[in-house]
Amino acid sequence: MQPAHQPVLAREAIAGLSIVSSGCYVDGTYGRGGHSAGILEELGAEGRLLAFDKDVDAVEHGLARFGDDPRFAIVHAGFEQLKEHVVPWLQGAPLAGVLLDLGVSSPQLDTAERGFSFSKDGPLDMRLNTRSGRTAAEWLASVDAAELSHVLATYGEERRARQLAKVIVRERERAPIKTTRQLAGIIERHSPQRPQRIHPATRVFQALRIRINAELDALASVLAQGVDLLAPGGRFCVISFHSLEDRLVKHYFNAHARVDPVYAGLPNIPPEAQPTLAKVGRLVRSSEAECAANPRARSARLRIVEKLGAAQS
Repeated sequence: MQPAHQPVLAREAIAGLSIVSSGCYVDGTYGRGGHSAGILEELGAEGRLLAFDKDVDAVEHGLARFGDDPRFAIVHAGFEQLKEHVVPWLQGAPLAGVLLDLGVSSPQLDTAERGFSFSKDGPLDMRLNTRSGRTAAEWLASVDAAELSHVLATYGEERRARQLAKVIVRERERAPIKTTRQLAGIIERHSPQRPQRIHPATRVFQALRIRINAELDALASVLAQGVDLLAPGGRFCVISFHSLEDRLVKHYFNAHARVDPVYAGLPNIPPEAQPTLAKVGRLVRSSEAECAANPRARSARLRIVEKLGAAQS
């Protein structure tokens, strides 16, 4: 089975993991298996890979594509459940690396029924896990204007958040907002008519998706869990696609790659105040060639860190 989309920064991310052939690795966002395939190519017979995905379709894809490979396993779960699944899977072995490719996959965006994109009309769902939680339509039906405004401003960085929140609440009183095109149309009608760099509904859809799936909370959780689980010398690679994700990753990695500021400049620094991570290289962006071949790659950013051990810290 061939992957349905081209993985972004695949070569750079696999190189960033600095894979040991016998190591144990986690792909926290299977998608359609592009990065998992790259990891498995580098692993020997003793190596192992555990993949995660909230999307039932992705899990089924993983089982169909790699299910016969004894080195591969996949769980239907979000990466915020990392410890719950990784600890028993490791069976005492060290964890050598974690890779996250954040956001939604191309198949999810291209499937109208998932409700992630307004380019095709479909139900306003937006759940990564279609078996759990409220849909975006259900959430929009009851949220008040103040909370909606906060979500649009915080998760969408929408400058017209308050105005659009009032409009959406007013429009839903006239008719329930149930489809992607319906919501996008409401935003279009109440947006400036001057040319804009992006569609006026782009930030609103981003904000709703992040809120419905609690994406930033999940990311904060997996960063802490992953760093804790990694063995000394293990690598953590994260590919993000918007500033909110990248900012969170950057700040977390930076904070753990330096001495606790309370002890900065002192001659004797206790072990618990020492850095636990070392940044590996600089921020990695997609090449011009990759961006030309895959427009989704334009906003991709890859950050890599390595877990320090007692001797290094």
